Amino acid sequence: MPPYEALYGQKCRTPTSWDEVGEGKIFGPELIQQMKDTITVIKKRLVASQDRQRKYADLARKDVKLEIGEVVLLKVSPWKGLTRFGEKGKLAPRYIIPFEILNQVGKVAYELALPPQYQYVHNLFHVSLLKRYNLDANHVIEIEPLEIQADLSYEEQPVQILDRQERIFRNKYVSLVKLLWRNPKVE
Repeated sequence: MPPYEALYGQKCRTPTSWDEVGEGKIFGPELIQQMKDTITVIKKRLVASQDRQRKYADLARKDVKLEIGEVVLLKVSPWKGLTRFGEKGKLAPRYIIPFEILNQVGKVAYELALPPQYQYVHNLFHVSLLKRYNLDANHVIEIEPLEIQADLSYEEQPVQILDRQERIFRNKYVSLVKLLWRNPKVE
């Protein structure tokens, strides 16, 4: 039933229903008892609905226990127009640099050691914003510097042709060539 009907014990009269003949009105203790019964039914159904939703939410929930001194990644939520950690936009990384856990506050909050550049950010975070960091050398990508010339270009030389294809787009033939390039340092 609509909330108005549950609260007042009668249907809401709208301009479209003004010409209808009204129902018999209940006054006194019967009205109060009927409202109490209706409210108890509504409360029971709300509790049942919340229990059902909690059951489905608990299936996806997992308890995460982190230790003091452990290193974790911090999840940065990409809010529109907000640059809290210097990253903005949907292509920004989801997790930022690893931080050490200093202290556990309560059951699900942790205090992190933030560097001075993040002094304006509060250092307590919920466990759902943290992810364990596995130190692995394969995660680090080493970038070799390029020798860039004054006109912001660099030299590469083709070594060999790896693949050649011809594609037809409507009435045009387009040649696609896959090359192996070599700059002075890396092939």
